Formats: sequence, structure tokens, C-alpha cells
Amino acid sequence: MGGKTGKFLGVPYDWRPLTRERLKSRWWNPDEPRLFTPKALGWGFDVNLARLFGRHGKDSSPGS
Repeated sequence: MGGKTGKFLGVPYDWRPLTRERLKSRWWNPDEPRLFTPKALGWGFDVNLARLFGRHGKDSSPGS
């Protein structure tokens, strides 16, 4: 385990300072095919809520 991002034992980690863009890309990204995305901060996985709620494509935003 070295550096600020990578994988350890097959689990992703990201220790960079959190940004709004990265948080949104991990938690609400209709263009991302994965339900589980690497954590925006820390070790493990986040849930892509857009996939969980069945949103797809660029026009999918919360509340639309």
C-alpha cells in the first residue's frame, strides 16, 4: 500500500482530499455502469445511487 490511491488486497483506497466532483462521480453517476464504485475518501466501496435507482444517461439527475 503506497501512494494516495490504489488497491490493497483487492480493495480500492483513496486518501486524497475530498472534492465535490469526486464525491458526485462516485455517489451519483448515471454514466458509470458499476453499482459499487471506489470510495470517494477512504478504503472500500461507495454505492452509485444513480444505478441503484435505475437512472441512466446524462439527463438523469436527482429529482428528474
